Order: sequence, then structure tokens, then C-alpha cells
Amino acid sequence: MRGIEPANDLAGAVWHKAARSNTVGNQCVEVALLHDGIAVRDSKNPDGPKLMFTSTEWEAFLDGVKEGEFDL
Repeated sequence: MRGIEPANDLAGAVWHKAARSNTVGNQCVEVALLHDGIAVRDSKNPDGPKLMFTSTEWEAFLDGVKEGEFDL
């Protein structure tokens, strides 16, 4: 993970919320595809900090989700 980036570094980012998100739980995140990775932010606080991941890190995370690594 590259860490938290200043918001102005992502001024042109196009953010997407999951189609299954709703406003009931208030626990949604949004992602933006960047030329060198993925950015993630809290949908309730779009001006707050953003996390940046390389493409490799993001793929590893998605693989873990698909394999149930993060199931509670």
C-alpha cells in the first residue's frame, strides 16, 4: 500500500460505489481506477483521506475476498 495521499493528487479521479451498496448501513467505500493503481475512500467522507494501492496489491485483496479470507 502506498499510503494515504493528499486529496488534490486525486482531483481528476472518477469514483465508483459498489452496485450493492445502500444508504442503510452507512458502511460503503468508493474506488477509483488510477493509471498506476487503485484509490479507496469512505463514501461518507469523500473529502477525507484516501488509501492508495498498487494494481498488484488490489488484485491480492480481491483474490482474498473471493477465497473467503476476510469472512467473519
